Amino acid sequence: MKNNLEILRKEKNISQEELALILEVSRQTISSLENGRYCPSILLAFKISIYFNLPIEKIFIYEGEQNEKRN
Repeated sequence: MKNNLEILRKEKNISQEELALILEVSRQTISSLENGRYCPSILLAFKISIYFNLPIEKIFIYEGEQNEKRN
């Protein structure tokens, strides 16, 4: 899933490690999120949204079914 997490984090001038501590996840989780290799749980998405004071859809870009397998 695409997202603006890295941009937002850098705007706040914080490291992946600092954001990980704030969100109570590993630095690897932040890295995987920023690189689109990991989709956050709804709880983590809400924590990120609250921290950056933005709606979830301003952080995470849902691309619909174009990348999902169709049945």
